[in-house]
Amino acid sequence: MHAKKQTTNLEKVFHEPNRLAIMSALASAGEDGLSFGELRVVCRLTDGNLSRHLQAMEEGGVVRVEKTYVERKPRTTVTPTRAGLDRFGSYLAALEQVLVEARAALPARHRVRVTGALRAATA
Repeated sequence: MHAKKQTTNLEKVFHEPNRLAIMSALASAGEDGLSFGELRVVCRLTDGNLSRHLQAMEEGGVVRVEKTYVERKPRTTVTPTRAGLDRFGSYLAALEQVLVEARAALPARHRVRVTGALRAATA
């Protein structure tokens, strides 16, 4: 029952594989964010698919999309908002708790061992 409670903290704005990839890329990109093109390549999305996800994320207040011109060429830059990064951190903590509880609920023969590299990355 405790795992069910944790799922309420799994915000829908992040809880979709492509949006999780987008926010992960932005979180690691720093304050300058990423251009639309960079984000499209990193997340392996089409222009239309990325645009739809960014629109939902912008409406949710977790990213900022800025359109400017650089040497007369349009440039779209995407950055996470401070609130977006805070919410993403809370989302990841809730997801981690759900995964820990789900792993513990599995019979031992069905559990996958966590490798040293993964253990170090999540520590």
